[in-house]
Amino acid sequence: MTDSTLPPEPVAARDATPLLFAVAIFTSAALVFVVQPMVTKLVLPMLGGSPSVWNTSMVFFQTALLAGYGYAHALQRVRSIRTQVGVHLGLLVLAALFLPLKVSGLLGDPDSAAPSAWLLATLTLSIGAPFAVLSATAPLLQAWYARVRAGKPDGQNPYVLYAASNLGSFLALLAYPLVIEPLATLSGQRLGWSGGYAAFVLMIVLLALAVWRRREDASIQVEPAPLARSPAIAWREKGLLVLLAAAPSSLMLGVTAHLSTDVASAPFLWVVPLALYLLTFVIAFQSRPIIPLPITLVVQAAVVALCLVITPFRTGNWPMMVAIHLAAFFLTTLMCHQLMARRRPAPDRLTEFYLLMSLGGVVGGAFTALLAPVIFKGVWEYPLVMVLVALFRPALKSEIGKSAVIVMVGGLIIAASPPILSWVFQNDWDLAWKFNRMFPLRMQQLAITILGGVAIIAFLLRGRPWFFAALLAAITVSGHYIARGYEAAITERSFFGVMKVSPTTDDRMGGTVHVLMHGTTLHGAQARDPRFACLPTLYYAPSTPIGQATQAVQRRGWGVNIGVVGQGSGAMAGYKRPDDTMTFFEIDPAVDRLSRDPKWFTFINGCAEGPVRTVLGDARLTLGREQAGSYDLLLIDAFSSDAVPTHLLTQEAIAGYLKLLKPNGVVILHLSNRNLDITGPAEAAARALNAPFLHQIYAENSDAPDMAEASTEAIILSPTAAGLAEFTNDPRWDRGANADVRPWTDDYVNLFGAVWRHMNR
Repeated sequence: MTDSTLPPEPVAARDATPLLFAVAIFTSAALVFVVQPMVTKLVLPMLGGSPSVWNTSMVFFQTALLAGYGYAHALQRVRSIRTQVGVHLGLLVLAALFLPLKVSGLLGDPDSAAPSAWLLATLTLSIGAPFAVLSATAPLLQAWYARVRAGKPDGQNPYVLYAASNLGSFLALLAYPLVIEPLATLSGQRLGWSGGYAAFVLMIVLLALAVWRRREDASIQVEPAPLARSPAIAWREKGLLVLLAAAPSSLMLGVTAHLSTDVASAPFLWVVPLALYLLTFVIAFQSRPIIPLPITLVVQAAVVALCLVITPFRTGNWPMMVAIHLAAFFLTTLMCHQLMARRRPAPDRLTEFYLLMSLGGVVGGAFTALLAPVIFKGVWEYPLVMVLVALFRPALKSEIGKSAVIVMVGGLIIAASPPILSWVFQNDWDLAWKFNRMFPLRMQQLAITILGGVAIIAFLLRGRPWFFAALLAAITVSGHYIARGYEAAITERSFFGVMKVSPTTDDRMGGTVHVLMHGTTLHGAQARDPRFACLPTLYYAPSTPIGQATQAVQRRGWGVNIGVVGQGSGAMAGYKRPDDTMTFFEIDPAVDRLSRDPKWFTFINGCAEGPVRTVLGDARLTLGREQAGSYDLLLIDAFSSDAVPTHLLTQEAIAGYLKLLKPNGVVILHLSNRNLDITGPAEAAARALNAPFLHQIYAENSDAPDMAEASTEAIILSPTAAGLAEFTNDPRWDRGANADVRPWTDDYVNLFGAVWRHMNR
């Protein structure tokens, strides 16, 4: 029996039903997406604060979303809508058994050699059931809405409710870093989300009452009729829909990793790309998009070309770089989703459409988070996908003229000129000097100028997808060649980042110097000349706060026990004397392998007098197994590129370090970084613990060799005032600022505030 045979609905019911559907979809979407940064933040400390934690977690969430959409699609085979509602309600109640939210401990501590598998399995055990069932709600409610409102104008386009779903997701994601994270502890967040889940179940009960409509004769139950079947979606069309969904998913993880590598792995950086990703759905599935596809195609071509020009280079203008990357990501994702929206099938194929879209999300996410780190030594997946997306662009219908071919070939030749000039100048210094006199630009500045011209040519050919993609690829390869910096002798990529060991030259240190790069940050250097090889360099040089503190503790006597969190090149081993004991706490097995290989570094196997121990795993977990009161010196120096693992700077973490010290032992917190004010929270934690501390900012000596030392910021703490006796009267150390900053705890970290303070400092 169809809606046309039913008696007229009361006005209140006609008005309330669409509103109830919209509110339910909005609420389910908000719960689905606010839980993602929340749960990932819970597991982040167990994996060293690596930016890869978010990307791998997103693969889990996308897979769980696919499972939810698959369940929703399968449930549509049940003809009775009342049965569908009953099944879904039952699964929602069963999934509630996994609440309140918590990280499952069934699998124990993570394995540093296989962190991705541990993370995916732990998330499945912790949140898999409620997340999958919740994620099925949006397509299910839209399918029910299409049947309940069949014959009415709003029932013909249930995809409009998808915009409401993504609007809920978008607002929830923005609320997390701006409102929820700064104001609520993790414990409060977990309980609040669990309460929201319970409220949503009650909402579905009310919705069930609206769906289970009855005649005035209560004995006759009315069932909304299934929708008429439309033609099946062709396999080629299915493949294209999957690819159109995969590209934005891959780019979302790529841009997130690109931005978070040098700042921190934190929700406020995670959610911005994800929120923009969802906003594109809102726009793309509007009846009248506020940004029409023709405008998207023009602006996207210009911004992507500019983005690929600057991607390889570090300009130093972090806000500008972030804005360009996010704009390119947003416009490219919007283009893909608008192309998908143009291809959406009839309402009876709605759940199948969402299933294909979700499958594409999993494919794109798995490629970036799981496959790319295995097949690429460097982070190539982000620009690669950006280039390949150009092939999705609609092509001009006119034939390709000779002029277009000539312009494209000319653009490729111009793009090749910076690498050719660079190679020539490296082999002919006299020519390089003469060229520089004529064109007083650094090679990178010259390359950016030339590639900017190629970007203009690419923009002019945006209506020819293959030509446009070829020019973007040329820009990418040329730019990365010029910006490669140190020529890597070896590159290793792991879950925890990309590491390169590169030879460079410093004549004042005897010639060849090996440097260790992690991401874009220099993490260690060692001279190969035996005269300088065992001298700790950069942040660990004798003149820096770290070097000062290490030597002061060693002057107290022999047999000093030293612990170092973060191994790097092993430079601290240059201080180890025969009777000293030294232990590195390192999460990445690749770092331990490189720093112990004499082919690259000899601080550990060569300079250290006696054996040096390395304990693999997250430092908070491994330090917890060390004997209390056993260390004279503990250095906290864990960085991933320039990102700081914040869980190592919380009040509880610092209290744990102090417990490991002897009564006059000291902890050094290395706080140097380019983008965050982490000194304030660290000092606030020390004050909250009533631990004596001192602070120092050291400016490197401009007359020293390039690789000899580096500017360093650190604070030093001790359980007792006696532990800081040697430093109290040293004018290089101060008592820190009395900033009104809240200390970070395991339950509260506000990284957005740290960025804001740094920008305003």
